[in-house]
Amino acid sequence: MPHPLEALIDQIVSKAEARGEFKNLPGAGKPLDLSGNPQDAVLHRIMSEADAKAPVVILRQQILAAQEALKTITDETAHRTQMIYLAELHTRLAIEMEAFRKYG
Repeated sequence: MPHPLEALIDQIVSKAEARGEFKNLPGAGKPLDLSGNPQDAVLHRIMSEADAKAPVVILRQQILAAQEALKTITDETAHRTQMIYLAELHTRLAIEMEAFRKYG
């Protein structure tokens, strides 16, 4: 499921590109310097190759999917069950975000 702002971001980038705002940028055409913290570079590469996602990203995707599913439910019991599931996802997201703030 694409991010809700993806189309807007693409439009802004396209307009900036058309105006030439990306020409002659320092470091253009060169690989990113990831030498600041080699451990992060290795972790980033491993996660990219494995198409791994952070728990927060996965939970946000699940929340969006649950919200979309909730829109189609007409049965009151099923609606209530989906609301409980959505509340649980929001709680798990809050816990993950708090853990990230505390422990990095």
